[in-house]
Amino acid sequence: MHLYKVGGCVRDRLLGQKIKDRDWVVVGSSPDEMERLGFRRVGKGFPVYLHPDTGEEYALARTERKTGRGYHGFSVDSSQSVTLEEDLSRRDLTINAIAEAEDGTIIDPYNGLNDLRAGILRHVSAAFVEDPLRVLRVARFAARYDFDIVKETIALMREISAGDELLSLAPERIWVELERALCEAHPDLFIRTLRECGALAVLFPEIDRLFGIPQPKKYHPEVDTGEHICLALRQAALRGASAPIRFAVLVHDFGKAMTDPKLLPAHTGHEERGVDPAADFCDRFRVPKEHRGIGLAVTRYHLQVHRAQSLRPMKLLRLLTKLDALRRPQRFEDILIACEIDATGRAGKTQAPYPAADYLRQARKIVAAVDAEELMREGLPGEEMRVALERSRIDALKRAVFN
Repeated sequence: MHLYKVGGCVRDRLLGQKIKDRDWVVVGSSPDEMERLGFRRVGKGFPVYLHPDTGEEYALARTERKTGRGYHGFSVDSSQSVTLEEDLSRRDLTINAIAEAEDGTIIDPYNGLNDLRAGILRHVSAAFVEDPLRVLRVARFAARYDFDIVKETIALMREISAGDELLSLAPERIWVELERALCEAHPDLFIRTLRECGALAVLFPEIDRLFGIPQPKKYHPEVDTGEHICLALRQAALRGASAPIRFAVLVHDFGKAMTDPKLLPAHTGHEERGVDPAADFCDRFRVPKEHRGIGLAVTRYHLQVHRAQSLRPMKLLRLLTKLDALRRPQRFEDILIACEIDATGRAGKTQAPYPAADYLRQARKIVAAVDAEELMREGLPGEEMRVALERSRIDALKRAVFN
């Protein structure tokens, strides 16, 4: 039995980055031996085991042969005769096909070290096309490292995208890759890469349709809506925004793809038009509740947030109520951040002030300071109490903001 570290832990150590998890490949062993040594099997289709003490993953060296559609359509050989080089040959990219022996020796049969140094993403072999998930993974690595993808690998990604294999991927698996990509340092490169190879139109047509849709005249005319989304995602990454905020930035302009072409470049009403496609997107990929809530709120209300300073007291209070600002202050703050990223995620606007956010924060404080308990002590019935509380809050806004 020989043990080797493989994959991300080797790659990230060589890049001088923090190692999150360590994965191992085991050469020359068998399921019986692994179980006899106390390893617990966790892989259903693949021979993957957890170490009895560390909990780290140990996989028997294996080869894979394509036998069906999709991510799981493979026949696996994990016999003791499978070599380390054969195991590494089935991996997606050369930078992920580097192993490290227990004594620290680097095994690099596919020149992954050279590609790491050059900042290049390159497939290991023509078998790359057998796994459609690799299209998403390569795009995600581009978003993480800002590496260039060689034209031969892009060609294989186009080949996959032109077939029907991408559609065989489980929605949950697609979501995992999308969310991870959104949280990388360059999430816009995930979108750009998928668009370059044709996968964006297949997997995320709502996003793909935004490219070529002009923005309103007050914005830079050379930047279409798809480009705006990419710029805004980059701004979200620079700000270190949370995953739900980044998701909201991604989906908030879906309605612009539905604007009547005769009205372009104006997009009146795009916020409401965008709610249904954003909700459908969330349903299709089983998007988590927090992401969904913030995404739909930003989609529906981002223009009202942008224009908050022009709202009269009653409409200002209604906006705060719709955003659930009093009951869920952190969610309210996330919505404001997403709206600010939308406003500043444009060419030449990245450093622009966004007074609407502070204006709404202050308005929330004013409304929250109204003493509801004092009104309750007056013993007003339910509807009268609601009306009186609303009136008191509007009066407070008038005194503080509009005097």
